[in-house]
Amino acid sequence: MSITIRALAVLSFAAALSACGTTDVERAATGAAIGGAVAAATDGNLAEGALYGAAAGAVVCNVTPGAPNCY
Repeated sequence: MSITIRALAVLSFAAALSACGTTDVERAATGAAIGGAVAAATDGNLAEGALYGAAAGAVVCNVTPGAPNCY
């Protein structure tokens, strides 16, 4: 699996699930955990997965303001 496809998979999973939390910091932490878990499951780089997940979690409410827990 190429790095680009792997990164997109991690990013999409993290974005879908990173709305868990009520603040940007909580969503970033949840996204990092999910991104790291997805990277581990796909034999990817854990730090890279956590970074993508944290980024997705931190910006999810800015990109999709109607998402759950986005106030």
